[in-house]
Amino acid sequence: MTAVSRRDQQLERVILELLAKRAEGATICPSEVARAVGGDEWRVEMDAARAAALRLVAAGDVDITQGGEVVDGASARGPIRIRRRA
Repeated sequence: MTAVSRRDQQLERVILELLAKRAEGATICPSEVARAVGGDEWRVEMDAARAAALRLVAAGDVDITQGGEVVDGASARGPIRIRRRA
């Protein structure tokens, strides 16, 4: 198992913070997380933001969705959304 870096922890924290500010059932885009952490260079954070979301799925904190349906984030291709697990 790969160690989780401080940056990874920051990304996970930002996901949870952004979701805490949204209504229950609302979603966020990984790009919001990447922008919050990466600023003008946010695009380089996109893969890390998606990976952080996957770790939070494994921890039981969030779900990955596409088209409003929960999907396997590890195999999802294209745009995804992140929402708090009910």
